[in-house]
Amino acid sequence: MKKDPRRICLSILNRLISNSPFSDQLLKSYLNRSDLDERDRAFVVNIVQGVIRWKLRIDWIIKQFIKFPFKRLEPYVLNVLRIAVYQIYFMDKVPEFAIVNEAVNQAKRKGKYIANTVNGILRNICRNKGKINYPDKEKDPIGFLSTYFSFPEWLVKKWIDEIGYKETEKLLNALNETPNIVIRTNLLKISRDDLVKRLRQKGMEAYATKYSPSGIIIKRLHRDVSDMEEYREGLFFVQDEASQICAYILDPRPDEIILDACSGLGVKAIQMVELIKKGKIISLDINPKRLLILAQTLKKEDMEDIVFPIAGDGCSAFSLFKCKFDKILIDAPCSGLGTIRRHPDIKWTKKEEDIKMLSDLQKRLLDGVSPCLKKNGRMIYVTCTISKEENEEVVEEFLKRHPEFSLLDISKEFPWLKELVNENGFLRTYPHIHDMDGFFCALFEREE
Repeated sequence: MKKDPRRICLSILNRLISNSPFSDQLLKSYLNRSDLDERDRAFVVNIVQGVIRWKLRIDWIIKQFIKFPFKRLEPYVLNVLRIAVYQIYFMDKVPEFAIVNEAVNQAKRKGKYIANTVNGILRNICRNKGKINYPDKEKDPIGFLSTYFSFPEWLVKKWIDEIGYKETEKLLNALNETPNIVIRTNLLKISRDDLVKRLRQKGMEAYATKYSPSGIIIKRLHRDVSDMEEYREGLFFVQDEASQICAYILDPRPDEIILDACSGLGVKAIQMVELIKKGKIISLDINPKRLLILAQTLKKEDMEDIVFPIAGDGCSAFSLFKCKFDKILIDAPCSGLGTIRRHPDIKWTKKEEDIKMLSDLQKRLLDGVSPCLKKNGRMIYVTCTISKEENEEVVEEFLKRHPEFSLLDISKEFPWLKELVNENGFLRTYPHIHDMDGFFCALFEREE
């Protein structure tokens, strides 16, 4: 593919409009086929994710400088404008005249008239950069937060109702920040301290996470982790600290039989192998393609005698297994709202009605999986979302239907995590408070 980072940005954004895969998948596909150097690759990632992250605010700005209905802008031209406006407002290394000239050159593909129109719009924006009128913060607080921080109004309203206006404003700001890379050390191959030393010797700014005993934060990594020698050697896996902590809460022990009920690619199953070293982990997932990828990872990591992938629906897990499990992990399908920092697409792909649908699915999963737990066994319910409907309300209804289960206070079971546990005993992490993805974890015990 020709070395032209801006053309790649435009191609990716045009593909996304036509309901193509998530931006990270498209980015990987395009960059793998390009001959861009490290700097240009970082530029493409910045532009694409930045335009997606700030799309609503960018469009608001554009609307104030056009003299015709916004809907008349065809997608190609709109994305040319979005790329330019993002650079004008959120990047300071490229001169504004160069940004405008590049946008005009891209617009020429649609004719001289369109190119002149784009030129006029962008030059007007540059002249009036600091004169944007946003919704009034006092009269229309939801509209202001939605527009200024670029989030759909339904989501802003939902979070204001759940955590209040001030906390929502802080949360929105944090979710728009580009997070550091967080990795989990493969403790079967190297210690965390040794891996940190190795990364630092290569000039990387790496340091241990505060809570996860195996986590490492890498700051300002301007390259794909898959290009790192340590990654190819299997010395680490990419996994946010909040996600890493959940396996420690389940506290798997050697020789236990454990069910990973919504295993996906098996990130947590593999982590549990590192903790128990021997035992049996059943990785159940409804998607066979994910399990095939997991099987390849297990073969590569020599874990095939501990983790056993099985295709099946967790909602009917009780009918799939004759045995009972010592521990169960339910990493439930969810809206993923807690991971918007890493996946800004979620702002626009998730709809308000999805929350109710996912909540119903999560309740069915708990009902389907919980009978598989031994008496005195422990089970955790995990999501990566910031939504009471998918978290506290799911747990509350489950306990009403299943009096044989009790809720354990995670802060009492694991005092080292007390700063991450709320007054109800749930693990609750927030990007703006803990600098982690937004995660929820509830710990249950089945009574005699």
